[in-house]
Amino acid sequence: MLMNIDWQILGFGDEGWGGVLLNAAAVTVSVSLCAWLLGAMLGSVLCWMQIAGSRWQQRLAAGYITLFRGVPELLVIYLFYFGGRQVVSTMGTALGLQGPFDVNGFVAGAIAIGLISGAYQSGVFRGAFYAIPGGTLEAATVTGMGRLMMFRRIIVPQALRTALPGMGNQWQSVIKESALVSVTGLVETMNQVSTAANSTQMSFFFYSVGAVIYLIITTCSDMVFRYVEKFAMRGQQRVKG
Repeated sequence: MLMNIDWQILGFGDEGWGGVLLNAAAVTVSVSLCAWLLGAMLGSVLCWMQIAGSRWQQRLAAGYITLFRGVPELLVIYLFYFGGRQVVSTMGTALGLQGPFDVNGFVAGAIAIGLISGAYQSGVFRGAFYAIPGGTLEAATVTGMGRLMMFRRIIVPQALRTALPGMGNQWQSVIKESALVSVTGLVETMNQVSTAANSTQMSFFFYSVGAVIYLIITTCSDMVFRYVEKFAMRGQQRVKG
């Protein structure tokens, strides 16, 4: 089957799909990065609420995590994109503004996936915090180190080393979840591959190309995280099993 394909269809000229697929891949990486960073920030806050927050903050964090872990990702995207359009339209009409009102698919998708990622990354950060030896924190307290200095010099460096593998796994999950953002009309990899498949009637070929694009992104990402993890662990004694 592949022998009969004119590979110029993936070229970067006017007749090929290579350029638009490359642009779509860049959009996939961009929306994934925004969602992952948002998830990391939310995960940090949720982790702090669970560990050091008051009782109501702990309950609020637990409720958030339960909600966004239990609701399907696609439903959250629908809620922020289509539901967001309705909210924006209602608010604009109430303020006497002229329509039409719309919600940016990139922003809605990044926020929706970021909120979901935050629920999972909070667990990564929480586990990393509890992996810090208790004696280390006690020693820092005995030496008179304040909470802010302890957080900056002890907790963050040690917790990040432990959290890096889990953060890498979450990044991979976010990349795959970004394919769902195609329902908003955002021209990312999944959307562009579907367009190419429908336009050329070469569904198997272009969906296979889409799979290769995602595989390249995830493989390169894994290599980056492995390098960062190795760099972060430099000078640390490895435990031999």
